[in-house]
Amino acid sequence: MNPGLIYTASGLDRQAMRRNDVNWLNAQENHADMRVVPVWRDKNLVDGMDTAPLPLMPSGAVGTRLLNAADTVLFLGLIDGAPLFGADVSSLVEEDLEMLLGPQPTFVDLRATGWLLPRDEAAILAYARGLAYWHRSNGFCGRCGHPTKPQQGGHVRKCISNSCGRESYPRTDPAVIMLVVDDGVGGQGPRCLLGRHVRWDFAMYSTLAGFVEPGESLEEAVAREVLEEAGLPVTNVTYMASQPWPFPASLMLGYQATATSTKISIDDDELADARWFTPKEVARFGEWGADIPNDMPRLPRKDSIARWLVETWLKDVS
Repeated sequence: MNPGLIYTASGLDRQAMRRNDVNWLNAQENHADMRVVPVWRDKNLVDGMDTAPLPLMPSGAVGTRLLNAADTVLFLGLIDGAPLFGADVSSLVEEDLEMLLGPQPTFVDLRATGWLLPRDEAAILAYARGLAYWHRSNGFCGRCGHPTKPQQGGHVRKCISNSCGRESYPRTDPAVIMLVVDDGVGGQGPRCLLGRHVRWDFAMYSTLAGFVEPGESLEEAVAREVLEEAGLPVTNVTYMASQPWPFPASLMLGYQATATSTKISIDDDELADARWFTPKEVARFGEWGADIPNDMPRLPRKDSIARWLVETWLKDVS
């Protein structure tokens, strides 16, 4: 299934089997068509924020200078045979960035702009961002406390202690995200359940979600999270699609589940509200980020799998 979700289908050939070849990696850094994805303090470099933003991936002398200035160099893969590297330049101040990139380079939070970018390029930026974040968070060994250093093109960090030498790999936290539907058990279907998280100070309603716990299957996680957050038992837990969400390190596994009861009992620590909505009601929702009254229900962001789950359900019941 290829639902066209943002942050998927980067088109990269990751060349995982060659990351151990230091000479090959060095040759890629010196390749004539080499390009660089800069990451600065969890933000990505773009151009054209006043119109349609486009990712900037410098090449040539600028690309080389970015690699030389980077805290961590990340080999991302090949695009049409040309090497692509990430460069985490988070330790640089703005004046340093201007010397490398020109006046006032624009670094943005990808979560605010990802849905405006070409899908494949948004996926590449998210990949570089997530990998850079992992490196900054794993500078020391979790076993002995000694510093670690990147290896294999930035896909491993190894403890420098000869008595330890522990290798750490980029983590991805599995999280289930699910649209719960009422197919008539409440006598009013079809409806879907959407909740407003306590951290949102405006009426943005989205699907329920939560992290998978140790020793738990994905389907069990769906059922547990819905019961915990909304007090609803579910059945027919059906996988729909997945989406990388490296903000900072998640993989969202999308499901649809059918409620066997419609009596909602919310977890006040997680949700400020949860309701059943008909397709007509959802169709009247405002857009996330729109200049509308705070109490008007809004859809999830366009780059999220939550939005895709809702829109897929609307098409199915129309």
